Amino acid sequence: MSEELKQIAERLGELVARLDRLLPGAARAPDWKAHAFRWRKNAHGGYLEAVRHPHSIRFADLKDIDEQKRRLRDNTAQFVSGRPANNVLLTGARGTGKSSLVKASLAEFASKGLRLIEVDKRDLVDLPDIVDQIAERPERFIIFSDDLSFEASDAGYKSLKVALDGTIAGSAPNVLIYATSNRRHLMPEFMDENLEAKHVDGEIHPGETTEEKISLSERFGLWLSFYPFDQEQYLEIADHWVERLGGTASEESRKAALLWALERGFRSGRVAWQFARDWVGRQKSGSADKRR
Repeated sequence: MSEELKQIAERLGELVARLDRLLPGAARAPDWKAHAFRWRKNAHGGYLEAVRHPHSIRFADLKDIDEQKRRLRDNTAQFVSGRPANNVLLTGARGTGKSSLVKASLAEFASKGLRLIEVDKRDLVDLPDIVDQIAERPERFIIFSDDLSFEASDAGYKSLKVALDGTIAGSAPNVLIYATSNRRHLMPEFMDENLEAKHVDGEIHPGETTEEKISLSERFGLWLSFYPFDQEQYLEIADHWVERLGGTASEESRKAALLWALERGFRSGRVAWQFARDWVGRQKSGSADKRR
């Protein structure tokens, strides 16, 4: 081959490589044997990535949220068995078990066909594409978005509204949406919005801005609210995790747990779990040092 033809072949190869990066690639087939997935994006589009080691937590590990636990478990059991069930919004204090409850649902019902798909807020615009991929599957899917909140300009806000209840196409019977948020209405609320309220026959009617914000959260059929733990509840959770991680709860560990929460300025299940990991880890380290 002449030198000129070699140069042409090299340039053609470079052109093909560039086109390959620009054009959509073949859709990556999900590993349907997995129990949990993440929605991922690349230059060619979105795809379901299997989570090899999903976070496993049991309902029994979640303390002092018994009513929320019962209602979410019942709703998920209805869904898995093919009965009517609701999309769920879990809101309230941070670290009180909102996302852990959703993960516990997967752990309990995965053997009955439940699957979990985690979708980041910025990717909610892809909800129609996600539903299209799973609508004909025999499994039951929960689309899970954690720590959800929106600003007025977020594109995912409208996409979620449509996915919940606002499209001419019916929602897939094997899909529900579970979302957690620290905000009840998922969007920031400002003082001047109260000025839009109107008095009609002695009743207060919210303004259009407030109504728009409320309209999203109202599309979730089931609301579960979570509240900060008091001291005794916090200590009960800390004792549970100390025992669960292989330590022994004691008066000493309780005093240390209170100091741990005081340093962080907050009592929650997450803070109790973090304390237990530190406490048990240090206690076991001390035992190992003694054996040596």
